[in-house]
Amino acid sequence: MDIDFSHWGPGFDAYMAEFAGRFPRVEPRRRASSYVRGLLSELERKNGWTLAEGAGDKTPDGMQRLLNASPWDEGGVRDDLREIITNAIGDKEKGILVVDETGFLKKGKKSAGVARMYTGTAGKTENCQIGVFLAYTSPSGHALIDRELYLPATWTNDPDRSSAAGIPDDVKFATKYQLAQRMIERTRAAGTPFTWITADEVYGQAEPLRDYLENEKISYVLAVRRTEKVALTPNSSSTAEVVVGAPETQWQRISAGEGTKGPRLSDWSMIQIPSSLNRPDHRYILARRSIDDPTDLAYYFCYSDKPATLQELVHVAASRWTVEECFQTGKNEAGLDHYQVRDYTAWYRHMTLSMIALAFLTIVRSAEEKRGSSTRTTASSHSPATKYDDYSTGSSGP
Repeated sequence: MDIDFSHWGPGFDAYMAEFAGRFPRVEPRRRASSYVRGLLSELERKNGWTLAEGAGDKTPDGMQRLLNASPWDEGGVRDDLREIITNAIGDKEKGILVVDETGFLKKGKKSAGVARMYTGTAGKTENCQIGVFLAYTSPSGHALIDRELYLPATWTNDPDRSSAAGIPDDVKFATKYQLAQRMIERTRAAGTPFTWITADEVYGQAEPLRDYLENEKISYVLAVRRTEKVALTPNSSSTAEVVVGAPETQWQRISAGEGTKGPRLSDWSMIQIPSSLNRPDHRYILARRSIDDPTDLAYYFCYSDKPATLQELVHVAASRWTVEECFQTGKNEAGLDHYQVRDYTAWYRHMTLSMIALAFLTIVRSAEEKRGSSTRTTASSHSPATKYDDYSTGSSGP
């Protein structure tokens, strides 16, 4: 989505002013605004050199200093961004948190967290960094609201290597699901409105994460492996055995939303798992079966403190695509993977600024849709239906 700054420029300036309190000095605050504007530009590559040239700088020193040394609070900026997204697209009844990870292919061994790991970005094991992200989605849009860099044990067990990459001494090894839980806890503490959490099987198979969510009465739909055990009998059963072998299994053809070729139809089934006397909550196994290949099945563990319908669980499971769209848009239009930094803090700072750029796209798109504009990918001349409306039309605003 190309941003027409001749129209949205004042609104963008007002948007960036929301983060001003996290920058104790004027220079890095202005540099951050130029950085985000550059991420939203049509530059083919958005690294220190190109962003500096776009801002009229002769060298990339200023942009590099912004990521590595300038005094500003990237954690506070993240918190401000989450609040902005909540105000823009938050929905108490229909908000959903989506956890997922994405890989950033890298050369060399010095970038914080880099290692040979499997990444869905390449579909194979590659030299890369892995970022775990939290997205917020509602009927009004979706955006990334938090991020954590996964550090393999080969890093956290090597103090010298970690120190060289700027990793603080108090940063210890954490699994991906622990990073996800950390972000969920921050989001809950901030009062962000949501009703469900969903994630793929990397997180669904983590029993401690499921226990945490259930203990906190947080409803979830988490993908699991077909071999995941379900405690229905003393000997237990696999997820696939429960679904395929149960005589009560019934399939309904339901659309998981609109795709590029029309409704994304699959056959879905839901089986309720008996609750214990100590935990009278509602647990389900949700299964998806391909229409073209009935042997192609996917499974989900589901939990809610109140009864859920099949359609509701399907909707939550299908919401996972929104974080994939965030990654795609973030990498294609907001420079999410264009960085050239090695330092631990610099990684967080770039990701935060890229998330700010991505969120602005979400706000612009939401504003245009609220104004009844077409679904074209370029911003129209309508005024934005957001708190930045006064700025976009040239008035002084609050």
